[in-house]
Amino acid sequence: MKLGIPVYQGVDLLDVAGPLEMFYWAGRDHKLETMILSLDGRSVTSMSGVHFAPHASFAQTPALDVLWVPGGAPAALTKIMKNSKSPYLQYLRKIAVNAKWVCSVCEGALLLARAGLLDGHAATTHWAFVKCLQRFPEIKVDTKHKRFVVSGNRLTGGGISSGLDEALKLISLLFGDESAKSVQVTTQYFPKPPVKGVIPAAPACKINWSD
Repeated sequence: MKLGIPVYQGVDLLDVAGPLEMFYWAGRDHKLETMILSLDGRSVTSMSGVHFAPHASFAQTPALDVLWVPGGAPAALTKIMKNSKSPYLQYLRKIAVNAKWVCSVCEGALLLARAGLLDGHAATTHWAFVKCLQRFPEIKVDTKHKRFVVSGNRLTGGGISSGLDEALKLISLLFGDESAKSVQVTTQYFPKPPVKGVIPAAPACKINWSD
């Protein structure tokens, strides 16, 4: 089984690295190959300055069983979304046709939405970008800040750290609860934050794209 994470300049580090760690451990017990992909196969720099060395280009990976779309800097998303036929969005559409699962974390949901891949589905995203996702009328947008939402074969996650919970959910969907529990224990993922913040009301959409 092949799982691909298509990255781009300005992608969010944890949207990629956190789930990738979970998938790595799942792949030790199951036939799961996780690949980082980029448009041309060249390295990509995350929003926080970490460089990713992709395993392959989009052209070298014409099919995937699981698509995992990460979020990123608003400027990076705007660059991709301003053209509905941008190479990145076209790749998402191509892969989604035969993928068993189409997933996103954080603002990655906006990329799926712009590609038309969340139409008719319920979905979530980072709390600060809820109003952006609500600009797509065919999507039932979660406003309760769920860590993840399953809708058909679509799995979307909330903001950044939600990708860890979402990755465990995907592992459960692919290989069963016991496999997900094993990864949870191996990574010692039992979060107990030392502080308790409160999610504020969603601000106006910060990303602009042409319709």
